[in-house]
Amino acid sequence: MALRRHRLAVLGGLLALTALAAVGSVALGSRAISLPDVWNAIFSPGGSEHDDIIRSLRVPRTAFGLLAGTALGVAGALVQGHTRNPLADPGLLGVTQGAAFAMVLGIFTLGITSPGTYLWFGFAGALIASALVFALGGAGRGGATPLTLALAGAAVTAMLHGMVAGLVLIDQQAMDTYRFWQAGALAGRDSGVLPQLLPFVLAGLVLAMLNATGLNALALGEDVARSLGHRIPLTRAVGIAAITLLTGAAVAACGSLAFLGLVVPHLARSLSGPDHRWLLPFSGLIGAALLLTADVVGRLVIRPDELEVGIMLALIGGPFFIGLVRRRRLVRL
Repeated sequence: MALRRHRLAVLGGLLALTALAAVGSVALGSRAISLPDVWNAIFSPGGSEHDDIIRSLRVPRTAFGLLAGTALGVAGALVQGHTRNPLADPGLLGVTQGAAFAMVLGIFTLGITSPGTYLWFGFAGALIASALVFALGGAGRGGATPLTLALAGAAVTAMLHGMVAGLVLIDQQAMDTYRFWQAGALAGRDSGVLPQLLPFVLAGLVLAMLNATGLNALALGEDVARSLGHRIPLTRAVGIAAITLLTGAAVAACGSLAFLGLVVPHLARSLSGPDHRWLLPFSGLIGAALLLTADVVGRLVIRPDELEVGIMLALIGGPFFIGLVRRRRLVRL
C-alpha cells in the first residue's frame, strides 16, 4: 500500500511537470512575448501578431511535442521490455527507417510535396517495416524471441538505410525533405495531421497498457510466463503492434527524434521500478516533458535563431548513452 501511494504521488508529480513543460512551450520562444500577451492570445485573441505566433505556431508545436514525446517514451519502454535490451530504442525494430524509406520513395516516384501527404507514406512504411521484422523474427520453430527480433530489426534497418541513401543521392527534393525530417523537429509541421494521428497514438497506448501484465510475466522467463497462462506469441504481437502505432505516428509526424526512446525508460524505471503497469505511464509523461523542455531550450540558446529539438536530444542523449554503457549493472533488464 505504501509503495502504491508513493507511485501515485510520483505520477502526480510527473503530470504536474508535463503540464509545466507544456506551459513553458507555449510561453517561451525565440521571440520574447510577455505573459499577459500570451494569456490574451489564448483566451481572448484580438488578431495581433502575437496571437498568430501563439495560436498558429506554439500551440500546435506543443501539441506535437506532447503526442510524440508520450508515444516515443512508451514505445521505448516496450522495446526494451520485449528485447530485454537496455540499449534498445524504437528504431531497433526498423520502424524509423521504414518511415524514412516510404517517405523518400513517395517523393521520388510520385513527386509528392505536401507534408500532410508524405507523412502518411511514412506511417505506412513504419507499419510495413515493423510487420516485416516481426515476420522474420518469428520465422522458425521458436517463434519471435528477443534475440531474433533484434537481429531482424538490425537487418531490415540496414537494408532500408542503404535504399534511402541511394534514392536521396539521385533526387534533390527527396534529399532536402529527408534531411529536414532526419534532424527531428516540432516546428514547421502541418497541424492538420494532429487529429488524424491521435487515434493511432491512443490505440497504441491502449495496446501498451494491455501488454503490461504480459511483459511483467515475460520478465520472469518464458517458461514461467506460460505456466501463468500467458500466450507468448500473442503477447509479442500485441507489443509489436503498440510499438509500431506509437513510433510510426511519432516519427512520421516529427522525424527521427534520436535517443528519446532510449533515455526515457531508464529515467522512468528509476522512479517506478520494473512493473510495466507503472513504467509505461511514467515513461509517457517523462517523454513528453523531456521533449518539450529540450524544444524550449533549443529556442532560447541562440535567439533569435533556433536549434532543432533533434539536435538538443542528441546533446542530452549522447552523454547518457555513454554513461549507460559504462554501468555494467544495466546490461540486463
